[in-house]
Amino acid sequence: MKKLFIYYSLSGNGNVVADYLKDKNIDIRKVIMRDKIPKSYIGQILTGGFLAGINHKAKLSNFDNNIDDYDEIIIGSPIWNGKLSCPINTVLDKINLENRKISFILYSGSGTAPKTEKIIKNKYGDAKIIILKEPKSNKKELEKVL
Repeated sequence: MKKLFIYYSLSGNGNVVADYLKDKNIDIRKVIMRDKIPKSYIGQILTGGFLAGINHKAKLSNFDNNIDDYDEIIIGSPIWNGKLSCPINTVLDKINLENRKISFILYSGSGTAPKTEKIIKNKYGDAKIIILKEPKSNKKELEKVL
């Protein structure tokens, strides 16, 4: 069974997860936003949080939406304002997840994401959801993955 991890990372948490999964022979596809989020933490919270709150879909740079060769798609996203990040909103809009096993790996400062879990369950039913609390600084969190 071929697996693909499609993820966005602003603060590096997604990159840590991607490195971990790459070591498990899972293909990796990083999502890059065309428009940049501010570098300051406050700017990131205000901009990213607002955009996620309105379910904004970010413009992506060179995103390959072909997932035909994969049986399982794993989506990685930070939690912004209780929701998936804007780049991941775009990814989910551009790929067809029908007839595939779907998992979500969410990275959250609190280690919880109840609103996001509810949104995912409503839209993707049986999708597996794993929530990691800041895996960049808490490497032990990666033990929850797969």
